[in-house]
This record gives sequence, C-alpha cells and structure tokens, in this order.
Amino acid sequence: MESFDHKIGLVLPGGGARGAYQVGVLKAISNIQNRIEKSPFDVISGTSAGAINASMICAEIGNFHQSIFKLENVWKGFTTNQIYRTEKLFMLKQSIHWLLTLITGGVLTKNPRSLLDNQPLRELLKEKINFQTLNNNIYSGALDALIVTAASYEEKESVSFFTTSRKVENWEKVGRSGKKSEINVEHLMASVALPIIFPAITIDGKYYGDGAMRQETPLSPTIRLGASNLLIISTESSKDQDRDHSDKIYPDFSEIGGYILDGLFSGSLYSDLERLDRINQVIALNEDQKVQTETKEMKQIDYLVISPSVDVSEIAMNCYKDIPLSLRMLFKGIGIEKNSNSELLSFLLFESSFTKSLIDLGFHDAMEKKQEIKNFLRI
Repeated sequence: MESFDHKIGLVLPGGGARGAYQVGVLKAISNIQNRIEKSPFDVISGTSAGAINASMICAEIGNFHQSIFKLENVWKGFTTNQIYRTEKLFMLKQSIHWLLTLITGGVLTKNPRSLLDNQPLRELLKEKINFQTLNNNIYSGALDALIVTAASYEEKESVSFFTTSRKVENWEKVGRSGKKSEINVEHLMASVALPIIFPAITIDGKYYGDGAMRQETPLSPTIRLGASNLLIISTESSKDQDRDHSDKIYPDFSEIGGYILDGLFSGSLYSDLERLDRINQVIALNEDQKVQTETKEMKQIDYLVISPSVDVSEIAMNCYKDIPLSLRMLFKGIGIEKNSNSELLSFLLFESSFTKSLIDLGFHDAMEKKQEIKNFLRI
C-alpha cells in the first residue's frame, strides 16, 4: 500500500500568452515565503504554456526565488517574433500557400502543416532551459517529479511525460497514459503545438499536439505522482462569463477560435475539480472506514485555485497597437480588430506590454489571497 505524505503539487494549465499570469502568481508566492531558496512545491505539472513555466522553474529549482526571477524576465522581454515568425514576406508566403491549397485541393502545392511557424520558440527554449540540469535536479531529489502533458494523434489519448527519482511505473488508462521520460525540448514543443496554428511534433516516431487536447483529467497526473495538496493557477477569468451577449451578430472566426481555445485550456480543469469535490465528499462521509483502490488508501485532496480577477481579453485589446503589422493584417482577416474584444488575441499576443500587465495582475491577485496561500503552503 502506498504511503500518503503531505506533498504539494503545482498545476499549471495551458493558455498561450495568458501563461504570463501564472508567472505573476508565482512571483507573489516567492515574496510571501520571503524569497527563500527552497521551493514550496514537491510535484510540478504543466500543459502547453504551463509546461514551459514548469520546466523553467524545474531547471532552477535549487533556488526557487531565482527561478521565478528568471522566468519573469523571460516573459517580460517577450515579443511575438520570439514565439513564431512574423516577417512580412513569410506571412505573405504562408497566406498564398494556404489559399492555393484551398483552391486547388493540394494539387499545385503540398498541404501546409500549420498556420504559423514556431521555430523561434524552439530556439528560445534551447537557450533558456538547461534540460540536463532540469533532469539532474529531479534525480537528485530537489523535486519529486516534473510532468509535461501532450496529446498523441496516433494513440488518440492524453500522454503525461514525467521525470521522477521515485519508483513510479508507466500507466495506461482510458484516454490517458503516463510515460517516464527525460524531459527535453521536444516534449515542450509538443505540449504547445496548438492544432492547425502550430505544427505537430514527433516523439519516438509518433506525432503529438497541444497537451490540453483530450486532457479530461488534468489533476490526475499530479496526484498520481504523489501530491496530496494542489495549487492550481488557472488562466481563465471568472469575468469571462459576465459579458453582455445581447444583440450579438453572427460570431466571426476569431470569436469561434477564442471559444475553442478557452474550452480547450480550461473546460476540463473545472469539470475535474467538480469530480475531485465529489470524491472528497465520499471520503468525508466514510471517515470511519478506509476508502481504497487496489494500490493505495484514498485521502481527501485539498486544493487552492487562483485565477484572473479581470477579463484578460480586455487587457489584450488594450495592447492591440503593439501587434506587428504583418500579424495585424492576418488577424484582421480572421476578425481580430482594435475594438473587437477577441478572446483569441489573448492567447496569441506574446508582446511585453500584454505579458507585463498579466504578470502584474497575477501578482496582485495572489497578494490579495496572501493569508490563504500562507495557510495552504504552511509558510
């Protein structure tokens, strides 16, 4: 029977450029614990942009405060062309390529692999993350586990790649699996490979896409790797639900795209939290007797969710002027304009004016919950 020690898991869901919000929250946590070197987290799990944040922290986990400082500097210095190519000539070629493919059915040209080319992101990750150090940090016990999730196009399942020094076997469940691996840049590129927008990535001969796809139970890998408490930094604002939709014209492509990405990155998280609440209730109702699976006794999982207090789409639109001209033309073609209040823009706008604003927001929201965070992390 597995032991159930008090271990805190950090869960970082996806959200594209919204991932900057997570950095602000983590900066506040570093301040709340008086900037000490020791990480308050034992297991870190990331999906899509959250996987990048998780990996950058893990690579510097020996000094948690320093890792957050470096992570903040990366996000504050972002420009869109560090994530995907935005040169005018390249964007023109991409547009023509897609147009010819649609008109000719792929007769005159090969089918394009993606709308955008995120090769610049690959180079940035290789520059900023020492993957050998990352894996050594885990093998040395500085962190129990790192989890990076991607979606397998071939297996049609969510795959959690994990590195740990503990004796944890690979697992196979309906629609999801876990594979022990040494995390490298390919895993991160796979986890952020938004379908159609960015190209799929091959790992061990199989193609993978964004980790939020088919991720029905985003909390499960962190719990499986030993976490008994979960701190979850969501990138979806509760204010997103409060918009006035009266007298709305037919939704354009950007609105539909934003809806798809919002559901992709946050829909399964909140349904999984509901599932966790029900499990906790069952365990609480049977406190006089053990509730167990074949391998371990089940215990209640305490969790804390921190999410944006304002609508991040509105913040993104305030930064519209900072979009490169070539990209602005492409966005305009799909309905993203200056006053359109597009959710899609908030996922794709990797400009420092936007990321700095989200970092500030995340810091503010976390400091508003300072005592709650201190109690949860026992600091």
